[in-house]
Amino acid sequence: MSAAVELASSRVLVTGGAGTIGSHVVDQLVDAGAAEVVVLDNLVRGRLANLDRALRRGGDVVRVVEGDIRDVALVHELTRGRDLVFHLAALRITQCAEQPRLALESLVDGTFTVLEAAAEHGVAKVVASSSASVYGLAEEFPTTERHHPYNNDTFYGAAKAFNEGMLRSFKAMYDLDSVALRYFNVYGPRMDVWGVYTEVLIRWMERIDAGEPPLILGDGLQTMDFVHVEDIARANLLAAQADVTDTVFNIASGTETSLRELADRLLAAMGSDLAPVHGEARKVNAVTRRLADVSAAREQLGWTARIGLDEGLRGLVEWWRAEQRLGQEAPA
Repeated sequence: MSAAVELASSRVLVTGGAGTIGSHVVDQLVDAGAAEVVVLDNLVRGRLANLDRALRRGGDVVRVVEGDIRDVALVHELTRGRDLVFHLAALRITQCAEQPRLALESLVDGTFTVLEAAAEHGVAKVVASSSASVYGLAEEFPTTERHHPYNNDTFYGAAKAFNEGMLRSFKAMYDLDSVALRYFNVYGPRMDVWGVYTEVLIRWMERIDAGEPPLILGDGLQTMDFVHVEDIARANLLAAQADVTDTVFNIASGTETSLRELADRLLAAMGSDLAPVHGEARKVNAVTRRLADVSAAREQLGWTARIGLDEGLRGLVEWWRAEQRLGQEAPA
């Protein structure tokens, strides 16, 4: 039996669908002709404004439900009758370190509820978000999906590794088809501007706009593998459509960029001649190198990253400046 799911006319649940990645997944589902897209989001990190495009283009298709994946009855209610589930709801890695019990309840128990409901209600496939955090500081570069998870020391990474194990067990127990996508360093429009746990690029743009140099935590030699949010959303849809199951894929550009180089390229994108400054390295997830092997996604999903870093940074700056012009206030 094929594990491929046709997106056109499909009925879909997207957890965390008002977030950075989730809202782009919703956009692309609307463009692909999905018949119904239900968004479940507690709006702690996500914003209704992120769904403006989807609601304009598919207002009769998209339904937003404010709620939490910890609400077992609600998750079951929304999963009933769905063909596909894209599971993107999560906490930020830094929040997991500060509130590990909440992280357990959300990332682990919440994910169990999502999978339990998918199995019970006959969902054809689950596409779940995992993370390069499962590797910790890898021992081999580029890092393949076969690399072990034992170097990770973050609660976030531990939860994602356990979630991947849950997906495998639900396939074995209930024949629930699924794919997990290990995102590397995500960036792009709709990044969390207002939250306490915001990405470094947002803070850098704020500083540069105020005439202050971007602050690099550490020596700036640590590297990341940046992948644009639109490319990540496309990987989610391809994973649903591909005849693959019980598999994980790295989703990354396959290009290594140092934090110092990132700061310089962001400064160029913002037209600034400032020079970065350095501060104390952060304690959480102090991984010094990221570089993915993305050949599996290319070969089995037909996916490669399309948006280069300079193009992506220019788009991010354009979006962020438009947000500033709107003068939006932080949500209560």
